[in-house]
Amino acid sequence: MPDPFGFALVGCGMIARFHARAVLEIPGARVAALVSRTPANARKLLEETGAPAGPVFTSVEEAVKVPGVDAVIVTTPSGAHLEPALAAVAAGKHVVVEKPLEITGPRCQQVIDACDRAGVKLCTIFPSRFGDANRALKAAVDAGRFGRLTLGETACKWWRSQAYYDDGGWKGTQALDGGGALMNQAIHNVDLLLWLMGPATHVTGFTATLAHERIEVEDTAVAVVRFANGALGTIRATTSVHPGYPKTIAVHGNRGSAEVEQDDIIRWDFTPETDADRAVKERFAAKTAASGGAADPKAISHEGHRRQLADFVDAVRNDRPPAVDGREGKRAVDLICAIYESMRTGRVVELRG
Repeated sequence: MPDPFGFALVGCGMIARFHARAVLEIPGARVAALVSRTPANARKLLEETGAPAGPVFTSVEEAVKVPGVDAVIVTTPSGAHLEPALAAVAAGKHVVVEKPLEITGPRCQQVIDACDRAGVKLCTIFPSRFGDANRALKAAVDAGRFGRLTLGETACKWWRSQAYYDDGGWKGTQALDGGGALMNQAIHNVDLLLWLMGPATHVTGFTATLAHERIEVEDTAVAVVRFANGALGTIRATTSVHPGYPKTIAVHGNRGSAEVEQDDIIRWDFTPETDADRAVKERFAAKTAASGGAADPKAISHEGHRRQLADFVDAVRNDRPPAVDGREGKRAVDLICAIYESMRTGRVVELRG
């Protein structure tokens, strides 16, 4: 049996609890150390998640010296992912970064380049890719079931109260949130859209702050996308829609259409219909009705995190690329930043690379 795979958890806020619970459910993995500027927050995380007590540090540089730390999970505020990631790489540790990888393309690229030079694995957390419904959708795309792809649609019509921004400290700030409903909440939708439809070449969009005060970022956004394969797409992202609704992703083509709402397939129509199609419909006939964080950021399952972190452990042990690497993480950030640029300039923005 290999030695337990040790993670150092950097940042002990809300999302770190999802990671801790996920690691506890992965055979052969453990939380080996924690990093927090406020050690009391780390102790509270251990109490709430039931993770075994481990050493707590105030810097990444101290934590990576602990024997048995193989990788660092970065869960600090979005605009503060770069520095702890680079500190982990400098110590030769593999790196997992909670979405977004960083808040600009150049900062994302710095993390990617550092990991490449050091020969360590890099993973961006996008747990929506690991849901059963989204995997079925991706398999249908890869099998050519849609024929020619014509339209991709995604919506994240969520609600966040004013207290969410007022109590968050860094939430709603340009420097640390990097953006609002698009960069923080709907980046999962943007990633799924690119994963399913392929690279984007052009985008135009509008953003606004309509339902909140004292924030520097958008709570409402819409965008229109052109993909490299010629298909078109739409993105809707909010934290301004009360009471909040489950997120959706839909793929359409000239031979079929399918739509996922949160973790349920609600439409699955192909010509000709096959036995496999009927099996998919039967499997997803009973809706889970999960909110997926539509109004409460805590109301999200950690199962996607568990599946993705398990994939990462396997990728390290078998020296293969993780399912979602740094370059995949950067694609969503690039598209979101292009939407922001379109809003600033009033122009269609072309994406390169």
